[in-house]
Amino acid sequence: MAYDTALAARVRAAVQHLPNIVEKKMFGGLAFLADAHMFVGINDSSLMVRTGQEAHAGALAQPHVREMTFTGRPMTGYVYVDPDGLITDAQLQAWVDLALSFVQTLPPKAPGKRNRR
Repeated sequence: MAYDTALAARVRAAVQHLPNIVEKKMFGGLAFLADAHMFVGINDSSLMVRTGQEAHAGALAQPHVREMTFTGRPMTGYVYVDPDGLITDAQLQAWVDLALSFVQTLPPKAPGKRNRR
């Protein structure tokens, strides 16, 4: 599965000011990790957003958002945002910020479990 390189560049620009952001090829696409926690990813031309369970229903209520069914089953806490929901940089930034807010609530990963470049 390929990923939209233009969208990847936009995500990079949205997080360039943040420390500890790592890109990693995962799931046939590209994932972005903050302190070893994946927060967004790109599969084809859609943005995968890690919302967490509490924000999941609200995210699904937004236009151009659908359930993430990567494994064939809906995955609570993750959504796909299709390209029409990412037209402006402000739209993209809002999704990135939502995902970053969620992963900042997660406990740190053990040093041996951290993803490396």
